[in-house]
Amino acid sequence: MAISKKTKKTAVAATAVAVTGSSTYGANYLVRPRLTEKAGVRAEMENAYTFEVSPRATKDGVKKAIVEMYKVTPVKVNIINLPAKEVFSRGRVGRTSGVKKAVIFLKKGDKIEFI
Repeated sequence: MAISKKTKKTAVAATAVAVTGSSTYGANYLVRPRLTEKAGVRAEMENAYTFEVSPRATKDGVKKAIVEMYKVTPVKVNIINLPAKEVFSRGRVGRTSGVKKAVIFLKKGDKIEFI
């Protein structure tokens, strides 16, 4: 039985992430940057960066991981749990996976580079 996934993520030219220094703590919390159109607009307008995080991540843990990996101090961290959803595609019922994401707000001069 095949399960199909439908997502509305837009293609972003660069997917590599510039990480300064090696980290084991940060790698356990931050899974990957969430590169969507909405996340890109928020990064430009509000200086807020979105990451997918591990299911056991906390605000304090994400904050420490960002400081350790990117050498910037977050002003605020919001965590959102996106639930799994049922989809219907090509006559089959499937299920998208749920994800936990964190929105990291930085002060005006700080910036995280995605190469």
